[in-house]
Formats: sequence, C-alpha cells, structure tokens
Amino acid sequence: MRPARPRSSLRDRAARVLDANWTGTSTVPSRTLYPHQWSWDSAFIAIGLRHVSPLRAQGELETLLAAQWGDGRIPHIVFNPAVAPDAYFPSPDFWRSSTAGRAAGAPASVQTSGIVQPPVHALAAWLVHRADPGLSRSRDFLARVYPALAAWHRYLLHRRDHGGAGLVSVIHPWEQGMDNSPCWDAPLRRVSPARAFRRADLEHGAAQDRPTDLDYGRYVRLASDYRDAEYADGSGELAAFAVEDPAFNALLAASEHALARIACELGAAGTARHARAERLTAALVRRLWDPEAGMFFCRDLRGGVEGEAGGGLVREYGISGLLPLILPTLPREVGRALVDTACGPHFGVGDLVRMAPSYDLLGPAFDPHRYWRGPAWFNTNWLLEHGLRLHGEHARAGRLRAAMLDVAGASDFAEYVDPRTGAGRGARGFGWTAALTLDLLAERTSR
Repeated sequence: MRPARPRSSLRDRAARVLDANWTGTSTVPSRTLYPHQWSWDSAFIAIGLRHVSPLRAQGELETLLAAQWGDGRIPHIVFNPAVAPDAYFPSPDFWRSSTAGRAAGAPASVQTSGIVQPPVHALAAWLVHRADPGLSRSRDFLARVYPALAAWHRYLLHRRDHGGAGLVSVIHPWEQGMDNSPCWDAPLRRVSPARAFRRADLEHGAAQDRPTDLDYGRYVRLASDYRDAEYADGSGELAAFAVEDPAFNALLAASEHALARIACELGAAGTARHARAERLTAALVRRLWDPEAGMFFCRDLRGGVEGEAGGGLVREYGISGLLPLILPTLPREVGRALVDTACGPHFGVGDLVRMAPSYDLLGPAFDPHRYWRGPAWFNTNWLLEHGLRLHGEHARAGRLRAAMLDVAGASDFAEYVDPRTGAGRGARGFGWTAALTLDLLAERTSR
C-alpha cells in the first residue's frame, strides 16, 4: 500500500499564496476582488515576504514608492495597466490622478488613487532590512527608500493635521483602512451619497458581507469631491469627513520610531524622530484616550460636542482603539487598561473569541460577517499580538498567535473570519493573511 503523501506545511501553503498573487513587481491582495497594488497591504505583505524572499520584499516596497506623489503622499491604490479598467471600482478613470492630481505632483507614468492608507511602510522597510542586512546594504535599499518615507511622514504631519493638535486626520473611511467600521457611521451621516456608481465588489462577494449601497454612495461622494478639489489639503476648511483615528496615528508613531532606526543605520541621528514619535504618543493620549472607558476613541473634528474643543469623541469600541498597544512609550496605566479592555466583554480576547473582532461584541451594530463591522482581520490581530507581547502579556499573545495560525490554515487564508468560530469570509488566498502567517511562523521574527 502506497504511504500517504505528507500534507503541505502551513508555511509552504502561505508562500504559495504569495507566489500566486505576485505580478512580477508587486503582490495583489486578491486576484479576484483586489487585482491592483494596495498601500498598507503591500507593507504587511513585505513583512511576511522577507522570510521567503527579502529581495521580493524590498521590491514590493520599491514598486509602491515609485508611485509616490510630489507632495509626499503614497496613494492607497497603484493601478496595474494590464488589468481591465472595469475590474475594480473606483477605477483609474474615476480618480483621474494624472490630471486632477497634477498640482499635487501625481506621477504621469502610472495611474493611482488620490487618497492614502495607514503609514506602516517605514516599519515594514526596517523589518525587511533586518531580514537580510547584507543584501539590503549591497542594494542601498534603505538609502533609496529613506527620502521617500521621510517625505511621506512630512506630508501627513504637515498637511493632514486638520485638528491643529499634532495628530493626523483621515478624510475618507478608506484612508483609515477599516472601511465600513461603525466608528464612521456618525461622521458619514453628514455626507450626501452619490447616486450613480457601479459596484464591482458585489461581483466577487456576498452583498450581506459588504457595505450597503447607502454607505458606498457616501464613500464615492467623498472621493469625487476630493478629486474635484484637485486633491488639495489644508485649505483652511474642514472636509465633510475629518477624523483623528487611534490606529492611523499609532502606526505613524511606530513608523517614526522605525524611521529613526533607519536614519541611524544610514549614519544620521535618529533622536529627533524618536522625539516626534513620543510627541505623537502623547497627543494620542491627550486627544483620544478615555480613561473611564479604558479605550482610545476616534475624534470627529466636524462633530462638535458642547464644551469639547476640537470636535467630539466617537464612543464606539472599534479595534482601532486597541492598537496604540504597539507603542513602546505608552503610559503604563494606559497599556494596562487597554489590555483589560481587549480581554473584557467588548472584544473577548482569550475567552469569548478565537480572534479579536473588528468591532464591539456588545455593540448595536455588531455583525460577525459584514465588512469591518465585527469580523476578525489578520493584520489588526497581528498588531494586537505584537502589542500584547510588548506590554508583557506573553501568555495571552501566545494564545492569540496560536489561534491565528490555526484559523489561517483552516480558512484557506481568508480575507477575514467570524471572530467566534474562525469561519472564513470574503476572498480566499488573501495576501496579508498569508504574509502575516509567515511572520508568525518564523522562529526568529523581528517584532
């Protein structure tokens, strides 16, 4: 009798997903639903790719940075001209980056969107360098990406501080990355939805898992208004949607720390960047921390509350509010309270769920299947696992890591999963799910 063939290892399966999604210059999140290059996806993908091909991981980031605009922004989508224009909406014809974005320095040689995504890139570049320092130095990898990353951070810090308090504002839910979170419901109510648009996403995903037509219409309206204003920032008038988000700013602070390390590797001083990261951390606590709730909340700059300067806090428990745990200089009492919130009834980490949900288990809008309104995502859980470990919660981090690896394999590297059962939802063979699986599997990971 022929012996049974050994099952492929989880590492081999994850690597094959990244191979299947590789275009030759970058990695798509999904061959079906997301057939172009996405900004923060590529950063997370590079973090995983470094364990199987540091060269490809470097190329992933270099391809993205080649589409950077003259004002420093890194667009959230870089379009592949080989993909049919109607394969994804909003398409290049909607964004019109090379014309509408000309004043902001959009590149003429490649089509992109005009909005941004969370700044994970300097952190990714530093981790990719550490995976193979010899290769990195021989290619001058850090020397070539450092100016682009520094310009990216300058853009955010100088052009997007709409609240004037030292934090970056997002002007579209897609910029924050957690597109359909209930945290955006109140700010979005001010936005009149666009009426005419085509939803390519429903051709690849179930309608009950995706944003509603009303919300999608509001997303399209915000994007088209920004495009029609030639992607101008800092005009003195707040956008219809202007929100200070905890995760976006925490990732910027973490990437400032990484950029400081890159500067030191290149022979420059990193002190000023570490100091900037600590100022961002302090502003996060000052502006977005609610000690009674034990949670960071978004601040809606247009949603003023009587007696509360600079807009009002949106008191919805989204996973974004847990992610400042990734910051090393977070005050101890804040870190302790965040751990308690993560493991309490709102998120149930270690007890009620297999992976942390994207939104409050007790919230009125919780839905374990609908996009960012409850399902668990691998990138946010990867960040949470790192934050737990950073703050001394090694046992809890270890249990979360084990659950993530089990769920990734069982769900065929799903885009997102039911937080309680681990059942896969959305696309399968998803890029960052496979990449972060590789990182969690690595014996010596630089986290």
